[in-house]
Amino acid sequence: MQGSMIYLYIAVGGASGACMRYFLSQLIFQWFGKGFPFGTLVVNVIGSFSLGLLYSLIEQGQMEAVMWRTTIGIGFLGAFTTFSTFSVDTLYLLQQGFWLKGILNMFLNMLGCLLAAWLGTIFVTFFVKG
Repeated sequence: MQGSMIYLYIAVGGASGACMRYFLSQLIFQWFGKGFPFGTLVVNVIGSFSLGLLYSLIEQGQMEAVMWRTTIGIGFLGAFTTFSTFSVDTLYLLQQGFWLKGILNMFLNMLGCLLAAWLGTIFVTFFVKG
């Protein structure tokens, strides 16, 4: 991939990821309400699974590293996952005195995302590499 073209791939992936994050977060908010940041949690877990899947596919030689890592990994998933939103959501819960929800949000995001990334790599091992 040539110098300035890499930025185009990142930009296209990033714009798509940001739009998908907003769409999915709003959908989750409609389903579950805004009492707990489920939208951010779901996006982070899906993004972690997807990134684990992508990197495992690249490592196994199933996908071209440069184009897919750049477009999907850095662009799309970089804009799709929401660690900064997770941080602000958690801070808001703590500042409002919802300590249990804040701690639960931290625990679910960290454990859920690590588990999802691991499952993404396992998925490739059992279903793609075969």
